[in-house]
Amino acid sequence: MSHKKLSREAGKECRPEPVLNSFFERKCVTRKRPFSRLPIIAIALIAVALVASDPTHAQGEAKFHAAEIRVDNFTFGPQSLTVHVNTTVTWINRDDIPHVIVSDDGIFRSKALDTDDKYSFTFTKPGTYPYFCGIHPKMVGKVVVQ
Repeated sequence: MSHKKLSREAGKECRPEPVLNSFFERKCVTRKRPFSRLPIIAIALIAVALVASDPTHAQGEAKFHAAEIRVDNFTFGPQSLTVHVNTTVTWINRDDIPHVIVSDDGIFRSKALDTDDKYSFTFTKPGTYPYFCGIHPKMVGKVVVQ
C-alpha cells in the first residue's frame, strides 16, 4: 500500500500521512478541528450581550428615555411636553439669538444657549415643571412627568 493512499480503520478515514507507532505500523488518528465550535460560541456570546444590554430584562433598573424641545422664533415647541420618569429632555436653540432655560422653582437652569446649542435635564420625579426663558420671560413652557 502506498504511503500517500488513505486507509480505513474502524470506519474512520486516515489522513494522507498516518501516524506510525513504535513498531512502524499504520495507526489512524482522529484529529479535532480547533475552530469547529467557533460559530456556535460566537452566536451564544452575541445573544448574551444582547440580552444583557436590554434594560427591559434587568430588574430594578430604571429605563431612560429622551425627548426634545426646540427653541425657535421666541417659542418653545412643544410648549407642553409629557414624559415618563427618568426622561432626559433636551432643549435646542434654533433661534438667531441666545436663550436661557430656567425652571420656575429653580430645579434647572441652562447657560445662555447660542444658535444650535443644547441643554439637557433628566427628570427623575413625577410632577409638573413649568419653565421660561431667563432673557425673554414671556417665553414659557412646561414639562409634565408621569
